[in-house]
Amino acid sequence: MSAKRNYYLVFLIFLIFFVISFLTNIIGPLIPDIIESFRLSYTLVAVLPFAFFIAYGVFSIPAGMLVEKYGGKPVMIVAFVVAFLGALLLALVPNYFTAVISLFMIGSGMAALQVVINPLLREAGGEEHYAFNATAAQLIFGLASFLSPLVYSSIVLNLQRPSQEYNALLRFFAAVVPENLHWLSMYWIFAIITVLMVGVIYVSRFPKVELKEEEQVGPLETHLRLLKNPVVILFFIGIFTYVGTEQGVANWISEFLSKYHGYNPQTVGARAVSWFWGLMTAGGILGIVLLKLIDSRYVLIVFTIGALVFLSLALFGSGPMARLAFPMVGFAASVMWPVIFSLALNSVEEHHGSFSGILVTGIIGGAIVPLIIGGLADLFGLRAGMFFLYLTMGYILSIGIWAKPIISNKTIRLKKEPRAAAE
Repeated sequence: MSAKRNYYLVFLIFLIFFVISFLTNIIGPLIPDIIESFRLSYTLVAVLPFAFFIAYGVFSIPAGMLVEKYGGKPVMIVAFVVAFLGALLLALVPNYFTAVISLFMIGSGMAALQVVINPLLREAGGEEHYAFNATAAQLIFGLASFLSPLVYSSIVLNLQRPSQEYNALLRFFAAVVPENLHWLSMYWIFAIITVLMVGVIYVSRFPKVELKEEEQVGPLETHLRLLKNPVVILFFIGIFTYVGTEQGVANWISEFLSKYHGYNPQTVGARAVSWFWGLMTAGGILGIVLLKLIDSRYVLIVFTIGALVFLSLALFGSGPMARLAFPMVGFAASVMWPVIFSLALNSVEEHHGSFSGILVTGIIGGAIVPLIIGGLADLFGLRAGMFFLYLTMGYILSIGIWAKPIISNKTIRLKKEPRAAAE
């Protein structure tokens, strides 16, 4: 018999997923403004998402150890406090150096939260409902990524109106944000949200979570033994290239549309990034259906080829075509994470907890690939820099060809089996 479901806690976890996404995926729309505000090269501005995502590589495993020792609630409170201090630092002292430190601090908090909330969702919502709840959480994650660029665009545009039209919130932003740095309003919003979350978590009660085998972090020897397995390395590179592709597109959409097609990054650029995440969510829903009908490797191959086509249209097409094609890359990339992760876990027979930790560390691809693109962009131009995405997508495509899982995803037979003669 399953434990009683804690609906309040499930709702709270969904809210945390929303906050994580709202804070995480705003970097791309802000990049053109940050470049202009701090007079940065592409390489220097790419250090900002690097600082955010490298925190996942630094803190994911230590956060897991802290959760096992102290429990989830204290770690979550500390994570939000660190994120609050990071957002407040940039809001109060806006310069490039504090921006790097701020994003590293926010990324550290988000990494710790990710470690806590997935096992907690299983415990609070019941194991038998975990697949549904995890899918719902991803949809909420996508919704927040869709909304945050729109919030940024709305605030910046409203702050450019005559001051007598300001409401109370806009008057606050006008008082605390320099006139030429309206985008800093987002970091005041982040500071407010994170401090509110500290209060909510402080007054909430949390159950003790017993980690399942696949959620436990094994000893160092287990990790070293896994790293000697070529399949483990190949799938780690798969997660690395996927997150690198996702962030490598999302972080540069707005700047690309501004540079090559003259679109306003605060309106057209922000909306394009918003739709990138929105269509990724929609594609995820379609992917759930397709994975019940088709072998996941074939789904990965078809969607990756689609992503390559849309990327080409975005890089070489007209302005209106690029505005449509960049979001469609998000749609095509929607199945990559779940398929690669499931193929990976289904390709080894044991130590799934430690293997998951190795795979999650591959999120540092979101730090390194945008930085590579920025470096290449300074040398050869942004369009040429984004050619690097053909390599990362090419590797993802190859996974659908060489992966040989021990267990394949279960599909629905559309044709009924003939009844036995004895019937």
